[in-house]
Amino acid sequence: MPLLAGLYVVGDRRRTRAGARFGNPALLPNVVGRRPGLRRHLPLAVLLVALAAMIVGVARPHATVTVRREQATVVLAIDVSRSMQATDVRPSRLAAARAAAKAFLGKVPEKFQVALVSFGSRAVVVVAPTADHTLVADGLDALRPGEGTALGDAIAISARLGHKLQEREGHQPPSAVLMISDGAQMGGTTPPNRAVRLARSLHVPVYTVLVGTAGGVVQARIAGGFRATIRVPPNPTTLRMVAKETGGQFFTATSDKRLREVYERLGSRLGHRQTSREITDLFAGGSALLLLAGGALSALWFRRVP
Repeated sequence: MPLLAGLYVVGDRRRTRAGARFGNPALLPNVVGRRPGLRRHLPLAVLLVALAAMIVGVARPHATVTVRREQATVVLAIDVSRSMQATDVRPSRLAAARAAAKAFLGKVPEKFQVALVSFGSRAVVVVAPTADHTLVADGLDALRPGEGTALGDAIAISARLGHKLQEREGHQPPSAVLMISDGAQMGGTTPPNRAVRLARSLHVPVYTVLVGTAGGVVQARIAGGFRATIRVPPNPTTLRMVAKETGGQFFTATSDKRLREVYERLGSRLGHRQTSREITDLFAGGSALLLLAGGALSALWFRRVP
């Protein structure tokens, strides 16, 4: 391509010098009303760009594009510990998590297998992986607050759920765990570090969402019939570590609106995947259009083809 451009420049200069032998260039403005100027080079420039696109197309270029996933397993792990009753996120942390999870269900493709795990003092599979998202929504409505935060148990159970479905289906659809909680491990039998190693060995990323604000409080009944106000600020340390070590991502949500946005964004992200695709046809089609454009410009402006 540089060689062709160079030959054109050399030829144009020779043509100018050859014309000067047969006349006086200074008298040319008296003969020609307007010179084409740089416009006369445009058709050839378009032609060269078309040839360059054609050469690139022959090389069979590839591009990374986003396509929809047909199958995947997503496990929703919802913290139902006592601190999730705090109302710093309206109407409460648990109610906001439930509403956001339903918004997430509306974003993932219908063919996705979705499971629901709740964890308080212990982790429980509320809904096994299913493509019936209505069952998952019903399971979310049935969640009730408890005690403790068996976070490690929830990670282990959620990772195994996705892995078991992969084995049963006979292929490897991508799996992910979406965990929403407001604090670190409190109770349970599986330490978070061990659960993280299990999820990593099964190639299951865990996306964590920390919900709540520093001003969160709950009411607790104590001996003698009295009630005490207990501060329950969110604790991001464990959730941040879990997301980092498993290849997921850590989010914070300080309001109901923010929590819903996080789940909608994750639903859209998990519903698509990046893949390499050959785009030779785009370059071939583009070069053909450019060739036609260059010929049309030359024919209309100068009554000749480039």
